[in-house]
Amino acid sequence: MIRNATLLLAGTIIGAAATVTLSQMPDLVPGVAHAAVSDTYRQLNLFGDVFERVRSDYVEKPEDSALVEAAVNGMLTSLDPHSSYMNAKEFKDMQVQTRGEFGGLGIEVTMEDGAVKVVSPIDDTPAQKAGIQAGDLIVAIDGDAVQNMNLNQAVEKMRGAVNTPITLQIQRKGVAKPFDVKIVRDVIRIQSVKSRPEGDIGYIRISSFNEQTFDGLKSAIDKLDNEIGRDKIKGYILDLRNNPGGLLDQAVAVGDAFLDKGEIVATRGRHSDQNTRYDARPGDLSDGKPVIVLINGGSASASEIVAGALQDQKRATILGTRSFGKGSVQTIIPLGSNGAIRLTTARYYTPSGRSIQAKGIDPDIQVLQDLPPELKDQVTDTKGEASLKGHLTNEAGGAEGGGSQAYVPPEAKDDKQLQQAIGLLDGKVANSAFPPDPKAVVPN
Repeated sequence: MIRNATLLLAGTIIGAAATVTLSQMPDLVPGVAHAAVSDTYRQLNLFGDVFERVRSDYVEKPEDSALVEAAVNGMLTSLDPHSSYMNAKEFKDMQVQTRGEFGGLGIEVTMEDGAVKVVSPIDDTPAQKAGIQAGDLIVAIDGDAVQNMNLNQAVEKMRGAVNTPITLQIQRKGVAKPFDVKIVRDVIRIQSVKSRPEGDIGYIRISSFNEQTFDGLKSAIDKLDNEIGRDKIKGYILDLRNNPGGLLDQAVAVGDAFLDKGEIVATRGRHSDQNTRYDARPGDLSDGKPVIVLINGGSASASEIVAGALQDQKRATILGTRSFGKGSVQTIIPLGSNGAIRLTTARYYTPSGRSIQAKGIDPDIQVLQDLPPELKDQVTDTKGEASLKGHLTNEAGGAEGGGSQAYVPPEAKDDKQLQQAIGLLDGKVANSAFPPDPKAVVPN
């Protein structure tokens, strides 16, 4: 779960806090505060001593910037698995992911046998208009052979400024020789929300929470209303399986889309300014129609906020397997030209006051998938947050859990979780957990 922060804001808060602490601290034990500061500086001197010894005596001449980056990242990663340092390039890449748009071609790709394979071109993008097809192999980019690149390098080379040209050499099944395709880059928006009718039921899949997610959800609901008919829709399936999370404000907005009132989530940190409660505003985009949320061991962070809010408010039935269990909030603090740090600053709590940190959300209805023969001997479960070294503990104590089966069949007909959700909304399957009882909502 990511919360954005500016350098100015972070610097102001930190600076003000330091001023208040030092100026208002009563010197009850003379010399104690001074001793603590001196000890801190001694530790910093230790870092300086080690840094200089490595620079002067290491077997090969190290790069100073790489040493500093590694030291800073080591400090942050020692705190918990989700705090880290990002250099300028990594920070820029993170911004692209959360913004949900970039200059590029509009293709989903993977690596196969040393070539970049097109999984699918995205509709209405330069790649699709240029005739790129699913299954095409990209063997060269602007004359540079792809076999000398990893997937990230190839993707980075294909992205670029809007209105700039790029030439891909394509190898296509059934075509004797590779051929060139010239494409002009355009603004590409990452489609984090997809939808389709399942009979009289609206199916909505959210794959991540970026800046475009709520707008995508609203468009999906409008599209389903037109395709099925608003009065004919029996309910909605919100699929959050294998969704790793994203932006806090988008999780709040998605939860709000299905709620008329009540708390969505609360965050609590070390300082009072990190304690925030987010409440739903009047207006349910689904008109109060029944909702079933699908989760599994790959549903984390923002996904768990949405599932937890709709579960606690008895607005939706949660179906699938236990979620990942990431219940912490990270704030992105820019460091000017030096990149940024991702720092865990708070835990989040569902409307009933529970923290799912290292525990996860248990579904109201557990449904396990049938594994195909080729996967029966493979690990298809996630171990969850509790398995990560240095993870934050759950303040409530008790047994930790989180993580579970995360397999989703490629074909809808083989997807037991989806089919059970459809059966419940169609009235062909019955379960005491569906629909939830709104009278059972815990006051908050």
